[in-house]
Amino acid sequence: MSYANVLGFDADKYLQEQSRFITERAERYDKLYLEVGGKLLDDLHAMRVLPGFVPDMKMRVLQKMQDRCEVIICIYAQDIEENKIRGDYGITYDADVFRMIDEFLRHGLKLAGVVITRYAEQPQSKIFIQRLERRGIRVYTHGATQGYPTDIDTICSDEGYGKNSYIETERPIVVITAPGPNSGKLATALCQLYHDTKKGLNAGYSKFETFPIWNLPLKHPVNIAYEAATADLQDVNMIDPYHLEACNENSVNYNRDVEAYPLLRRILTRIRGRESEYRSPTEMGVNRAGFAIIDDEICRQAAIQEIIRRYFQVLINYKLGLGSEKTVTRCKLLMEDLNLSEDMRAAIEPARDYQRRLQALDETTDLRPCAAIELPDGRIVTGRQSTTMTAVSAMLLNALKAIAGIDDALHLLSPVVLEPMLDLKGAKLHQSEEPLDAKEVLMALAVSASTNTTSALAMTALPGLFSSQVHCTSIPSKSDKRILSRLGIDCSADPYLSSTKIYFEL
Repeated sequence: MSYANVLGFDADKYLQEQSRFITERAERYDKLYLEVGGKLLDDLHAMRVLPGFVPDMKMRVLQKMQDRCEVIICIYAQDIEENKIRGDYGITYDADVFRMIDEFLRHGLKLAGVVITRYAEQPQSKIFIQRLERRGIRVYTHGATQGYPTDIDTICSDEGYGKNSYIETERPIVVITAPGPNSGKLATALCQLYHDTKKGLNAGYSKFETFPIWNLPLKHPVNIAYEAATADLQDVNMIDPYHLEACNENSVNYNRDVEAYPLLRRILTRIRGRESEYRSPTEMGVNRAGFAIIDDEICRQAAIQEIIRRYFQVLINYKLGLGSEKTVTRCKLLMEDLNLSEDMRAAIEPARDYQRRLQALDETTDLRPCAAIELPDGRIVTGRQSTTMTAVSAMLLNALKAIAGIDDALHLLSPVVLEPMLDLKGAKLHQSEEPLDAKEVLMALAVSASTNTTSALAMTALPGLFSSQVHCTSIPSKSDKRILSRLGIDCSADPYLSSTKIYFEL
């Protein structure tokens, strides 16, 4: 059974419940610092494992409280120096800060400023500060916290948190986010708490994240999918022992938060001069995602697909020299924990079988890349690479014909359209060995639609591709992967390169 386009998560219910819970938490304090774990924008992982979740769900929650919120963005100085790349976008962390600022302003949220954490006058960080300030963005710098993590007296003093500059904010909820993990969000929140407490304010801290979902079972596929997504960090889900002791209730958290909790509780107690109101890491959080799951089985099946997809991705990363054998082993173990196998992803065998059949017809040719797509109604459609277009491009055209009910024998793109594009790409742009990728083919289809009714019909079928599942027999290009993502299609691939060339655009 295909679970595509079937809802397992109620986005409206989540929006109401999550915004209500954060508002109630904020009413306890003069100022609440809300650290965002995971992605505030474009949370494609959550969308994949919780069908019905929308990628900007957390942003919608903040928009609902926008008159009470403002945002601080943190970025670690060394990530700027090393040009660290955000994998889902293929852009550097510093470039992502500019993108995030645009998104916050577009959604009507107030930006308090950008903080460069663990700053030590690194050359690239200085340039980055200059770029921000010339665009009118307030920038703050925080150095490494003296005495951290063992010397609580120094940490909670003017030589520790007090040494960092205070970020001026006006609204009662201050959201702290970053382009990626280990960016200094928690330290920034604690610095603010220290300064506010000295001013006599009742300031608090909470964490806003989606995974793991604390009120799902430890071995629930949705929570296992989170472990697969963070396999490179070696995160491990675990029962929160502090919550179990305090509330006699099982709740799921992950190892880093559980391990950090005793130190964090001591720091919060020292800063504010009273015992922390949180008895566990779970109580520190405000996550309400589990209460919006309306069909557990649908979410389980979606998470299983995500775990298998993540397994293939770590194999690809290992092939390209971007991942470790330890990460591959970790994902294999997660697959084994749930008794998962590759054949549980429906598009895999049709793609591989198509490639085998092509190879049998012409054993003298190199292995020809193929792709298969499982449509939302369960149908499987394939495509193969040719001198004209990539396997993903051919597969998408065939899938559009299937959805629109167009005879498979008909060509959606005529040579009159394709030949000038191939000539431009080859003779003019010197990319003669590269077939047309998915973006180029879809652009050609859009142009053809103005004069060709069959192409126009195919264009109307594009939304029908949403939530489809694709598998490729070789690693697709960066461009093809981006188009699949924008169409809402989840893609896995075998860890093989379609070319003997050493260079491969990541």
